[in-house]
Amino acid sequence: MLSVVVAPWGGEPVFERAGGVPHDAASTMKVAVLAALHRARADFGAPVAVVNSFVSRAGGRFANDPAWDSDPVPWTLLGGTAPLGLLAERMITHSSNLATNLCLDRVGHEAVAEVWRRAGATGSGSPRGIEDYPARDAGVHNRVTARDLVRLLQSLDGEPEVLGLLERNTFRVDLAAGLPPGTRVAFKNGWFPGVRHCAALVRPDDCPPYLLAVCYTGPLASGADGAAEDPAARLLARVSAVVWARRHAVTRAAPAPPDPPGPAR
Repeated sequence: MLSVVVAPWGGEPVFERAGGVPHDAASTMKVAVLAALHRARADFGAPVAVVNSFVSRAGGRFANDPAWDSDPVPWTLLGGTAPLGLLAERMITHSSNLATNLCLDRVGHEAVAEVWRRAGATGSGSPRGIEDYPARDAGVHNRVTARDLVRLLQSLDGEPEVLGLLERNTFRVDLAAGLPPGTRVAFKNGWFPGVRHCAALVRPDDCPPYLLAVCYTGPLASGADGAAEDPAARLLARVSAVVWARRHAVTRAAPAPPDPPGPAR
């Protein structure tokens, strides 16, 4: 299943393909965790104990598997402490699963749910941590739709710290790979075998920004980090390139800026 939503920044979607179909969220849910931290005014300098044991939403505890984590750095800190800001950064820039669950422990599930509500999400939510398999087996699922991922990014208007960190994502193998080199893009992707998603705010130099979310669930997704080993990543790059070629038509649909205020009376 391939879902695609394209919208001008600040506007309604101009193209949808299966935009409301739910997919496993994979690591796209990390954007909601980051937003929740910032909206809670978390102390990013505060030390966090780096542990690998978390309360499951199904009861009991669960742990992350380092073999399924794309970022080794937080694992080198296991048993010590790390600043919350470092963990939040690795959660986004290197998609660390361990860092995500540590951040989620700090901010709480309800704060993340509020991020989705504030975005106007109708088919998305992330009620459990990464690799909380007992909760998954009990029917607690992290889900996203392409439409809601666009809404989530739209809701970050006025939060430059969040968008700035999303621009530093190092996994530029899917939507970012379909853009000309040097194009500014704030994005988060997620992948595992059978799944490859990405949502992006693209900032061209020659027209207003636009939003693109693509969710793919199917056999093309190998689960590999790199595009060379993941045909689904290359598929997303091709979709991104097609939208880029039509960016002027997309952004013409953006709402007009408000008229400047008239003279005082």
